[in-house]
Amino acid sequence: MASEQTIDVGTVPGAEEINMQEGNSHGVLLLHGFGDTPQTLRLLARELHAEGYDVVAPLLPGHGRNVESFMRSRRGDWLACARVELARLRTTHESVVLAGLSMGGALAAVLAAENPDTPSLVLMAPYLDMTPRVKLAAASQWIWNNAAGARKSTSPNSILDPSEREKNLGYGGVYSGRLLYELWRLTAMARSSLSAVTAPTLLIQSRTDPRVAPAVAENAFAAIGAQEKKLVWIEGAGHVITVDYGRAKVFEEVKTWIKEHTATKQ
Repeated sequence: MASEQTIDVGTVPGAEEINMQEGNSHGVLLLHGFGDTPQTLRLLARELHAEGYDVVAPLLPGHGRNVESFMRSRRGDWLACARVELARLRTTHESVVLAGLSMGGALAAVLAAENPDTPSLVLMAPYLDMTPRVKLAAASQWIWNNAAGARKSTSPNSILDPSEREKNLGYGGVYSGRLLYELWRLTAMARSSLSAVTAPTLLIQSRTDPRVAPAVAENAFAAIGAQEKKLVWIEGAGHVITVDYGRAKVFEEVKTWIKEHTATKQ
């Protein structure tokens, strides 16, 4: 199905893409989550850049602008953006690591399967499956989407740290039936891609994530085809583990993993 074109409007201040490039040999492509912005990855990007990596975190189509733009965006738009950014980085860098948070993890998994020479893959609270209730809502969206319009999620907060929750520039749980459908189809695509992932893979997950159950992370980890993989649990954080409590451990795990798989080339 052809992707529908989004209408680009002004970007919310602070939600812009992150582009930290200084001609380093190795790059990292960071991908943010559904309804969120690169702002959730800025702290991690700074840490990685300080380690000597060029870091890019694009603002995905429909995100960081307004709800109307988000409602028009589709999974094809998000995937196309990620693919373009990866291709661009690969032309200027010796290697490019893929890393994604939440839906960004699903996008990163698809790209890693498509690019088997990826040196390493980092999945942070990857959104790779839905609860039965949400799946039913996504599958039946053609019945209720037009009547319901944009809705607000009533699920628990994804960021438990109140100061970081206040800083968040995402849409705050806004969704529509069509957007749920797009996310559902993307998660199915990502799950089917896991067996084709050969890049050494780090998966980091909070045990208290209100959006991704531990079983989802465990099932995804088991499905990853890479011979070298590691599952790390974070305690006391919500879903957006790059800004929440325990983020220091996330940063150290990610930096160590990437360094271990690029050290022979640096």
